[in-house]
Amino acid sequence: MNRPPSLALCLTVAAFVLIATFSGLVPADQLPPRKPPSLLAAAVVVDVTPQKFPVIVNGSMVSRTADKVKTSLSARGLAISDGETTVVLVVVDSCMMPRSLLDGVKQKASALTGIPPDRMLISATHTHSAGSCMGALGTPPDPNYVPFLKSRLVDTIVAASKSLQPAQIGFASTGAPEFTAPRRWIHRPDRIGTDPFGNPTLRANMHTARDLNAVTGESGPEDPELSLISVQTRAGEPLAVLANFSMHYFGGEQGISADYFGLFCDGLKERLAPKSKFVSIMSHGCSGDIWRRNYAKPESWEKLSTIEDYARGLVQKAANTLKGITYRADVDIAMAEQRMTLKYRVPDKQRLEWAQRVVENMGDRLPKTQEEIYAREQIFLHERQETEVVTQALRIGDIAIATTPTETYAITGLKIKAHSPLKNTLVIELANGGDGYIPPPEQHLFGGYNTWAARSAGLEAMAEPKIAESCHLLLEKVCNRPRQRPVQSRGPAAEAIAKLKPHSWYRLDEFAGPRALDSSPNQHDGIFESHVTYYLTGPRSGQFCQGGEVNRAAMFAGGRLRAHRMDNKGAWSVSLWAWNGMPANAREVTGWILSRGHDHGQTADSIQLGLDEEGRLALQLGSQSDPLSLLPGRSQLARWQWHHVALVCDGKTVRAYFNGKEEVRADLPGDSARSSPLFLGGRSDNNSNWEGRLDEVAIFERALSAAEIAQLAGIK
Repeated sequence: MNRPPSLALCLTVAAFVLIATFSGLVPADQLPPRKPPSLLAAAVVVDVTPQKFPVIVNGSMVSRTADKVKTSLSARGLAISDGETTVVLVVVDSCMMPRSLLDGVKQKASALTGIPPDRMLISATHTHSAGSCMGALGTPPDPNYVPFLKSRLVDTIVAASKSLQPAQIGFASTGAPEFTAPRRWIHRPDRIGTDPFGNPTLRANMHTARDLNAVTGESGPEDPELSLISVQTRAGEPLAVLANFSMHYFGGEQGISADYFGLFCDGLKERLAPKSKFVSIMSHGCSGDIWRRNYAKPESWEKLSTIEDYARGLVQKAANTLKGITYRADVDIAMAEQRMTLKYRVPDKQRLEWAQRVVENMGDRLPKTQEEIYAREQIFLHERQETEVVTQALRIGDIAIATTPTETYAITGLKIKAHSPLKNTLVIELANGGDGYIPPPEQHLFGGYNTWAARSAGLEAMAEPKIAESCHLLLEKVCNRPRQRPVQSRGPAAEAIAKLKPHSWYRLDEFAGPRALDSSPNQHDGIFESHVTYYLTGPRSGQFCQGGEVNRAAMFAGGRLRAHRMDNKGAWSVSLWAWNGMPANAREVTGWILSRGHDHGQTADSIQLGLDEEGRLALQLGSQSDPLSLLPGRSQLARWQWHHVALVCDGKTVRAYFNGKEEVRADLPGDSARSSPLFLGGRSDNNSNWEGRLDEVAIFERALSAAEIAQLAGIK
C-alpha cells in the first residue's frame, strides 16, 4: 500500500531543494519560469448628466442653477490589470468632488468587484458647468444630484472591471504651449489691492494682466505638456486614450456642459475610432494658476477663441502624437496610497468675531457678496479645523501617474514630474477629493483669490510641500527606485561661464527657496529672501541648456538674493541676465538689479546697479540721497525682454555693461565695497527692489575683460 510522505520528509526535501538551488546544484534557469505579466484592459462611458432640473451648478462665487444641457456629462472609466493587480481610473465631468462621497463610491464598488478601494482613482475634469456635488464658497451641493452621481460612479467602476480583455499600452507626450498660459500675475508694488477681510494683501491675482500696465509678470510657470496613455487591443484596435493637460477650463458655457474636456473626448473618438467602443478620457493636470489665454501676447487672443476651435486644435495635437507610440503587453502594475491629516488656516479671534456678525445678519439665506461668502467660510474652517487628504501613485510598466486632491499649481506638477523615477509621468489633480488650492508657501505672501482662507483654499500654508513630498515617496514606492535629482543641463553658454571659473554661479533654476545653489565647484550657495517666485522661463534655453530643456529663472517681486560673501582685494565682477517687469516712468528708480554695500543703509563706499526712471541702465555710488550720484547710461532695457548686464570693478574704476558693450563707468572713491555683502535684486535698504526676473548670475573675484563680457553676452 502506498502511504503519503510524512511532514518531516516533505520538509527535508523542501530544504534540500532550497539548499541545492542556492548552492548552485540546481541552476536557476532550470526552475519553473515565473509567468510574465500580461496586460488586460477595459474602458466604459457612463452618462452622469443631471436628470432633475433646475440643478445647482458649481464653479462660481455665488450659487447658480442650470435648466438645460448643452453637452452631456460623463464618467469615463479605464480598468487595467496585469493578471494579479487590477486598478480602475475614473475621470468625471465635475467641478470637484468631496473625499467623503468618493470614499463611499469606492467602498460600495469594492464590495461588488473585489477590487480594494485603494486601487481606485477617481478625479474631476473641473468643468465649471456641472451639477454641484460639494459645497464651495457660495454654492451648496444639489441634494438630488449627489445620490444620482454616486450611483453612476459605482456603475462605472463595476462595468469597467467586468469587461477586461487582452490589451497593450504605450505613452507619448508633446508640447502644446499655444493652448495654456499662466493666469495669475503679480501686481506692481503701487497697485496692491485689498482682500475680502479688508487688508491690503493682494499682490497677485488671477486675470489681472488684462491691464498689462498694472502687472510685473507671471507669478509662476506653465506646464504645456500634453501627455497621452494609449491602450489598444492585442490586434491593434484603439481601446482607450487617457490624456492629461494643464488648462483650467474654457468657460463661457450656458447650461450643463462638459467644457473642452468633453469636446476633446468626442473629437478624438471621431478621429480614431468613431464606430467602435473606444473611450477617450481627458484628465485634469496641474492648472490651479493656469488658463487658456496668454496675457503676455494679446495678439494671440483671437486664435482658438471659441471652445470648438480650442478642442479641435488639441485633438489634432493628440492625434498626431499618438502615431508615434510603441505598445507593450508585458507590463506589471503597482499602486500605493497615502492618507494624511492637514490643518486648515483657521481664523483668529478677531476675524472669527467679524465673520459671526456678518453671518448672523445673513439669516438663513445663501451669501450674495464677497464679504458674506468669506465670512461664512471662516465659520466652516473654524468648525472643521483639519481634514484628511488622499494622494496616490500608480505605475503601469514604465508609465507613472501621481495624484493630488487639490487645485495644484503648475510648478508643483512640474516638480513632481521632474523628481519622478520614471520619465513617462503625468499628474492628475482634483483626484480622490476636492481640497481647494494649494499655493506653494512663497505664493501665500502674494495673496489673491487662490490663497484666501476658505474651503476653496483653506489648507495650511505648508500643504503644497507636504502633498508634493507624499507624491515623491509614493512614486518611489511603486517604481521601486529613488526619485530623480533634477539638474539643469549645460549648453554652450553655460559652459562658457564654467570655463571662466566663477567664485559662485547661481543658475536660479530652483523649484523653491531659500537656498540658491552654487553651480560652480565652490559650494558658495546664496540665500533667497522673501517675495521671490521660482521656475519661470529664463533666457536663451537653446544656448544655456541641451536637448530642448527649458532654462529656468527666478522672479523677484521686491525680494532679494544674498550672495555668498567674497574675500577679495577690490577687483570683482558680476555677469547676469535681467528681465524687467516694471514700465518706465512708474517710479523714481525702476529697480535695483544688484547692490554691494553695508548691511544697513547706503554709505559712500557702496555700489548699486539698476534702472533709472526711464528704464535706462544706471550706476550709483554711495547714497541715493545724492541725486548726482545716479549715473545713467544710454540704453533702455526693454520691458519683458532678456538682456545681459555686467558690472566690473578693478579696484579703481567700475564699469557697467549692457548686452556686451560698456554703458557707463565711474571712478571709485577709495576702497569701495571690498568685503561687503552682495545683493541681487535689490539694495540692502530694500528701496525700489527689482520687479522682474534674474538668471545665470555669475560672480567673479577678478575684473573680467571686455572680451570676456562680450563672450558671456553672446557677441561673437
